[in-house]
Amino acid sequence: MKALIQRVAHASVTIEGEKVAAIKKGYLLLLGVETADDAEQIPWLCRKIVQLRIFSDEEGKMNQSILDVKGDIIVVSQFTLHASTKKGNRPSYIKAARPEQAIPLYEGFVQQLSEALSKPVGTGKFGADMKVELLNDGPVTIMIDSLNRM
Repeated sequence: MKALIQRVAHASVTIEGEKVAAIKKGYLLLLGVETADDAEQIPWLCRKIVQLRIFSDEEGKMNQSILDVKGDIIVVSQFTLHASTKKGNRPSYIKAARPEQAIPLYEGFVQQLSEALSKPVGTGKFGADMKVELLNDGPVTIMIDSLNRM
């Protein structure tokens, strides 16, 4: 799984004109599931995300986690994180998991992330045409790949 984490001052997801999730300080997290992924990667990825220290402390150093700042998270499914642009000009999504594999992993990830955060996590809707708004704070944007831990 690939998680693209954006530290935000605020973010929201709108589907068909209805705002389905909105947060203030926290993360807008784009999650891509690929065919090689499985449920065993979820606990590691959730721990890594909630313990990641990318919020500033009193001295202005990135030394605080989302738990420390009591931030919120929105998770949006994003198969395009697995785009291959090696050949031609049209990206290939051959590595992206099909919905029958991706949806249970996405839902399991959201549930475990919510448990790790000790509060609900906002989401988009898998496969929907979503409008995502955010104010990237920093900007700080970090990619974590659960298949590339070393």
